[in-house]
Amino acid sequence: MKKIKSDQDMPEGELTRVKDFLPPPDQLVMPEPTVKVTIALKKSSVEFFKKQAKKHHAKYQKMIRELLDHYASIHKAA
Repeated sequence: MKKIKSDQDMPEGELTRVKDFLPPPDQLVMPEPTVKVTIALKKSSVEFFKKQAKKHHAKYQKMIRELLDHYASIHKAA
């Protein structure tokens, strides 16, 4: 019979169950109210975001929204 090698990454000895301390999924992301707007952007800017979105398997409108949200959060205190 061959000796079984123990996996260094696996715990050994007596294990104890840890109480679930994570919030349920519906409490992980608190949605903020949104407002639909119409905006005219330069064609080159939209093409840039579309190319980046395709490269990163994302949606270009979401990328633009995240960029605006980030900018606003940084400058909100000013």
